[in-house]
Amino acid sequence: MRALAATLLMSGCIASTTAMAQSGPGTCPAGASDMSTEMLYGTWQVRFDDAPAVAIVTLGKHPDYDGVRGTITRDGARSGDAALRSVAQLAGDIDAEGQLAIDESQDGRSISGVWDGTLQPGSCGEEFRGTWRNVADESTHPFVLHKTGPYR
Repeated sequence: MRALAATLLMSGCIASTTAMAQSGPGTCPAGASDMSTEMLYGTWQVRFDDAPAVAIVTLGKHPDYDGVRGTITRDGARSGDAALRSVAQLAGDIDAEGQLAIDESQDGRSISGVWDGTLQPGSCGEEFRGTWRNVADESTHPFVLHKTGPYR
C-alpha cells in the first residue's frame, strides 16, 4: 500500500512539474488570454503616435493583487537632458478576455493616463498595440509596447 501511495505521489509531482514547465517562461502564448501575469514582468519600450522617441516601462509583481506595478520613464523634451525626464507609476493587468489595462499616475494618487492594449498575433507575448488616454485633456494616442528584457 505504501509503495502505491509513493508511486501516486511521485506521478503527481512529475505531472505538476511537467505542466509548470510547459506553461512557464519560455512558452509562447497563443493569445493574451493565455498569458500569465508573470509574462508581463520585465523591461519594455513604448512609442506613442509613431514617434521615434521611446519611453521605458518596467513592470513587476504588484504587492497587493494579481497584477503588475511599475514605472514609465519619459524624456519629455527628447533632448536627453536628465532634468527634463518624468517618471510615472503604473499598475494594471490582463483581463479575462486578454486585454491589457494599465492605469498611470504622475503623482501616485490620481490617475493621469489609461492604457488599453491588445497582444499582437505572432509576437509571443512581447508586443501590445493600443490607445493611451491622457485623463487631463481626454486626448488619445496610439502606442506600441515592445518587451526588451526580463524583470530584474
